[in-house]
Amino acid sequence: MSHPDYRLTLRPLETPRGVSSVVGPHGVGASPGDKKSKNKSLRGKKKSIFETYMSKEDVSEGLKRGTLIQGILRINPKKFHEAFIPSPDGDRDIFIDGVVARNRALNGDLVVVKLFPEEQWKVIKPDSNDKETEGAYESYLPEELCGSLLPQQSLKGYNDSPDVIIEAQFDDSDSEDGHGNTQNILVDGVKKLSVCLHEKGKEDAGAPVTKDENTSMAQDTRTLPEKSLQRSAKVVYILEKKHSRAATGFLKLLADKNSELFRKYALFSPSDHRVPRIYVPLKDCPQDFVTRPKDYANTLFICRIVDWKEDSNFALGQLAKSLGQAGEIEPETEGILTEYGVDFSDFSSEVLECLPQGLPWTIPPEEFNKRRDLRKDCIFTIDPSTARDLDDALSCKPLTDGNFEVGVHIADVSYFVPEGSDLDKVAAERATSVYLVQKVIPMLPRLLCEELCSLNPMTDKLTFSVIWTLTPKGKILDEWFGRTIIRSCTKLSYEHAQSMIESPTKKIPEKELPPISPEHTSEEVHRAVLNLHGIAKELRKQRFVDGALRLDQLKLAFTLDHETGLPQGCHIYEYRDSNKLVEEFMLLANMAVAHKIHRAFPERALLRRHPPPQTKMLNDLVEFCDQMGLSMDFSSAGALNKSLTETFGDDKYSLARKEVLTNMCSRPMQMALYFCSGMLQDQAQFRHYALNVPLYTHFTSPIRRFADVLVHRLLAATLGYREVPNVEPDALQKQADHCNDRRMASKRVQELSTSLFFSVLVKESGPLESEAMVLGVLNQAFDVLVLRYGVQKRVYCNALPLRSHHFQRVGKKPELTLLWEPEAMEQEPVRQVITIFSLVEDEEECDHDQQED
Repeated sequence: MSHPDYRLTLRPLETPRGVSSVVGPHGVGASPGDKKSKNKSLRGKKKSIFETYMSKEDVSEGLKRGTLIQGILRINPKKFHEAFIPSPDGDRDIFIDGVVARNRALNGDLVVVKLFPEEQWKVIKPDSNDKETEGAYESYLPEELCGSLLPQQSLKGYNDSPDVIIEAQFDDSDSEDGHGNTQNILVDGVKKLSVCLHEKGKEDAGAPVTKDENTSMAQDTRTLPEKSLQRSAKVVYILEKKHSRAATGFLKLLADKNSELFRKYALFSPSDHRVPRIYVPLKDCPQDFVTRPKDYANTLFICRIVDWKEDSNFALGQLAKSLGQAGEIEPETEGILTEYGVDFSDFSSEVLECLPQGLPWTIPPEEFNKRRDLRKDCIFTIDPSTARDLDDALSCKPLTDGNFEVGVHIADVSYFVPEGSDLDKVAAERATSVYLVQKVIPMLPRLLCEELCSLNPMTDKLTFSVIWTLTPKGKILDEWFGRTIIRSCTKLSYEHAQSMIESPTKKIPEKELPPISPEHTSEEVHRAVLNLHGIAKELRKQRFVDGALRLDQLKLAFTLDHETGLPQGCHIYEYRDSNKLVEEFMLLANMAVAHKIHRAFPERALLRRHPPPQTKMLNDLVEFCDQMGLSMDFSSAGALNKSLTETFGDDKYSLARKEVLTNMCSRPMQMALYFCSGMLQDQAQFRHYALNVPLYTHFTSPIRRFADVLVHRLLAATLGYREVPNVEPDALQKQADHCNDRRMASKRVQELSTSLFFSVLVKESGPLESEAMVLGVLNQAFDVLVLRYGVQKRVYCNALPLRSHHFQRVGKKPELTLLWEPEAMEQEPVRQVITIFSLVEDEEECDHDQQED
């Protein structure tokens, strides 16, 4: 579920899944199974474990003077005693070692840290293989970098087909930066690597937390010239509790039956090891829990942290609700949504009262006087086949001089969302629709999302349009922005548009197309799609010539059973020309609007920037590629794109290697961020690294993103349709920050939903076999990318049937030699060498062994 290790059924689905390690006053892990030590700190006189937070005034002063540093805390999902905050100078992350130094902050919180003196910094030996010094990244690629496909939602109750294809991105990027530096050696005879997915190989949740054998704390840094240091710090203040303080997990009785606490509290064990264990009052627990605790061993609960005192290893919490059985899709999904603070409640009556009441709604006559009437034009939508919230439509009219009038028409959501209304407030708070594999949690009520705003075919709709005169090569000759009324003539799916692109001269039979309004013909739509495709190809080519970068992350698509909603199968979603066509014109519109609003409101434009990659991680990658003999150029986004497209052949092995390298290149990438132009002095920082453009924003998806609604309001003010929004730059920046936070949470939820469905699929229909390529070699484990599913996972040596394993470096190249137990007594053990870019056979299966806590 919400903890990363669950993602590929790396633990049994139907058993409680681990507990947080307890760290005592000296940062030494006490085993959760160590009953004697468990409640020691709560007996007799209580001793403080955590430091008191600094005062607001001292923190403010320290940040000004530079003696304190602030940043977002990231806790390593695979080694939860390690945490990091980004270094303000873009260099190696600042390390926070242990729960005590973390001082009750949770993953994602905005914290203030104080650096330890240099002799207490973390030492990284040059021969250390665990390059996990920035290990807690949950890499987050902006959609401009890896495609902006939304998962489709299933349509329950539609009878035209029993199975529904669902798309969702799987970007399991909790993987740590564990790639060693190596040259390529292919394993000769690859033995089948049958990996049982159970907990044995995890950082054992029940064992004391020990320092990694390859990293140590410096005794005297002067005696260690050959070692490099990582700045280490402790948390002294939490500026903003961004973590929801909610967790899903399991209830247990306290171990010490004679303690006073036993009569008052139960112990809540979060599934996410990065959250502490929590005392919950027994009165919150089910009535028969104390007498029949085993009945609840597989019940998933939600708990909220209400306090965490300085003298306790454990937090105090309230049990919010029982979700149902662990491993089942709906309880797990509700848990994911709650943990990430996604509001999935019904819209209140106050919000619904803001919607038009007299239905069916029609466009008021006065709107026709204020807008350009495009209802007679050939305008259509292209979306996933199951999409219901249609934000954008396209048109392409040939002109007599050989050029084209091309329009991007976006749902005029701001017309229906009055500023300051209850509807506006709830949309601003939700900030984004959240796309799960099986459903969507909408930002706006469904009446707007799916009916009034959605550009459904053959109905009059209010839109905001950007219309260009373009040459066939995509050169802009003229540009117009304005409010419009359209009537889409048909709703094409990506598959429909693709078949048109692939049959340029052949008429597509009517039965293979959706209904088209009688004013237009399928030939007219077909011609428009072909013309748009021709221009899009030129625009795309030019973008990459101009230095754009694309890192294609694999996306998993699921087939769901119509009755049960369970996954029946999955495959990699193919990103095709029809997707690229839509993407190009959305990018063009977003860039055009960014320039328009920034010219009009240089101090209060809401824009989107993408900072360049993190220096330290990028340098590590450069070094790695040099040692691998790969001639990669990382000097700019365009240079990297060129390297990735030109370095590799098109045989299976080369393509797999490209996939692995693309995955590695995504790690140093930073998040793209909304920001207010008046809050950044240096305009060079406005740039979008991946697109390699000076200004960018989001305008094209206002049904599902609140940032786009804000941009629509700014554009309307620019064009004189309304007054300038009465918002100061710092208030707009706060809204931008909130949009960034919710967008990141929604991405994470989407990934977790995908991994939940994948794990259920493996459990129901496994084992699944696939080739995998090694992308990192560690002392006791190695990371692989499972090629058929685009899934990344860590394989632990102690989870394999090995006689022995041995780690060594050959030059600077890490190597794991595995000695496999023979399958039959008379056979010799098989030796296998694992290096980066090795191909291995991998088998996904679900292990049902009961797991000890």
